[in-house]
Amino acid sequence: MKQKIYIALKVAEEVKHYLRQFFEVKSWDEEEIVPRVILLQEVADCQGVMLAGHKIDDEFLNMAPQLKVVCNVTVGYNNFDIQAMKKRNILGTNTPGVVDNSTADLVFALILATARKIPQLDHYIKSGHWLEEFSVEFYGTDVHHTTIGIIGMGRIGEVIAKRATFGFDMDVIYHNRSRNYKAEEYVGAKYCTLEQLLAVSDFVVLMTPLTEETRHLMGEAQFRLMKKSAIFINASRGGTVDQTALVKALREGWITGAGLDVFETEPIHIHDPLLQLSNVVTVPHIGTATRKTSFDMAMLAANNLATALQGKQPPNIVKELIK
Repeated sequence: MKQKIYIALKVAEEVKHYLRQFFEVKSWDEEEIVPRVILLQEVADCQGVMLAGHKIDDEFLNMAPQLKVVCNVTVGYNNFDIQAMKKRNILGTNTPGVVDNSTADLVFALILATARKIPQLDHYIKSGHWLEEFSVEFYGTDVHHTTIGIIGMGRIGEVIAKRATFGFDMDVIYHNRSRNYKAEEYVGAKYCTLEQLLAVSDFVVLMTPLTEETRHLMGEAQFRLMKKSAIFINASRGGTVDQTALVKALREGWITGAGLDVFETEPIHIHDPLLQLSNVVTVPHIGTATRKTSFDMAMLAANNLATALQGKQPPNIVKELIK
């Protein structure tokens, strides 16, 4: 008898076809997020599940007594209750690597859109104001030959640094838990303390995972250290930033602007004060939202799942779950 799995998000038919070779497959095929009550019902008799950020906690695991592996179709895994999963010997995987270039593309889209005020200028033309004399308030900030500070020099950070160095002639500095000698050798990135990075960077790019150590890594004290002309970019996780402090920094001119792909609460409410500010460019957590990357992530998650349920260690196991 085949083991059962549940795919809790819409994926390409090729992904489901691959998994049907090994398992009895149930899937959620709607565009919207599967309601938790349905998710809990569907996983009750499953040995494996593929999902994208749904909370894996005691409630979830109690409802899925046969579960062996949870495969995130995301790079992050802050939705995993690590202790609850370890207690039940449940494996968890994520999808690193395949997202690096798409996320780096988006980071530079946010840098350019914020620095050159692309959204404001788009609105300026579409609202018929180009007939007026062009105002210096729409003058932007150069990106080339400036300093970019990357907080979190992992795989995605390396790709961002490569684009910055070879595409925009930027000086790259970085802060990380440990030195990244590869980035230092390849693009000439210079390691520094967080305080040093914030003080000298023209663009501060936050790319850390969300952990207890990185929660609200960027708060009021950190934004006050930044240059008034600096721009802040966050494409990591919303919880890494104290959003109230960011709003204050933008309102009071501690920094020039921000480009954000992630928020403390998602989806962000339309009346959130952050969305009332003209010096912020916002996109709805789309760092990996290209057709090819989405497919590659789902196929990688499917491979992780198939490998785990065949009794082997999956290639992208979350290290905190290894005893």
